[in-house]
Amino acid sequence: MAFYEKLKKRARSLKVGIGVLFLALRDPRTPWYAKGLAVVIVGYALSPIDLIPDFVPVLGYLDDLLLLPLGIYLTMKLIPQEVLVECRLKTAENSIEVPFRKSWIAGCGVVLIWLLLGWIIYCRIR
Repeated sequence: MAFYEKLKKRARSLKVGIGVLFLALRDPRTPWYAKGLAVVIVGYALSPIDLIPDFVPVLGYLDDLLLLPLGIYLTMKLIPQEVLVECRLKTAENSIEVPFRKSWIAGCGVVLIWLLLGWIIYCRIR
């Protein structure tokens, strides 16, 4: 049972980390390169399409367990400390989280981006 509790705690911290990145993304003091990486990380976290689909045994969850925390960590290293502190406080005080609204337009946009990336990779390989 301890492993399950650890996993739940880690999932909650990832959710908070994504919320902090979301707020830092909107802060004008955040550098453009940190915003760019934050867009990719928040987009990947909210994307219904994974790099490795979850139905693939073991590897399906590996990207969620390794890539997402690593991306959050790297992005937070690029954001100024005072911005991170303020965003963490806002997230803790107001329990602000990333808006997980269902939107057909956003979903179609994500699918189109993944299709475009797939097409680019296919053209490079061929």
